[in-house]
Amino acid sequence: MEQLVDAMKKVLADTFALYLKTHYFHWNVTGPNFPQYHEFFQNIYSEVYGAVDRIAEEIRALNEYAPGSFERYKELSSIKDQTDIPAANEMIRVLMMDNLIVQQTLMDAYKLAEQYNEIGLSNFLQDRYDAHKKHGWMLRATLGQ
Repeated sequence: MEQLVDAMKKVLADTFALYLKTHYFHWNVTGPNFPQYHEFFQNIYSEVYGAVDRIAEEIRALNEYAPGSFERYKELSSIKDQTDIPAANEMIRVLMMDNLIVQQTLMDAYKLAEQYNEIGLSNFLQDRYDAHKKHGWMLRATLGQ
């Protein structure tokens, strides 16, 4: 069960990192398509942030404490911090790649939830995977891929 708990902590850290980076891009995007990108990023970060509490609660349901510090998230997350402000198309490319990381993290946790017969958790992880699959499609489409 420890593997599943560790995987869920990684899901939480990667999800929060993607939320934070998307919100950062929302605040700082510029250019001729600013209104569209600003709203697009808001739609993504709002949906992703909406899952953070539930992920933490799922960790608590596994009888463990959920991490909640930037330091711990930095240790757990595979998503690199973003300190510069890239052009809008680069922002989208970065988010597309980070979203793939979240999808992989979700899939890893899902497989463990299935292994441990955590049916409700595996269903939740499937739903999160589907949400990130849609984000990926929208990011790719926005880049014209």
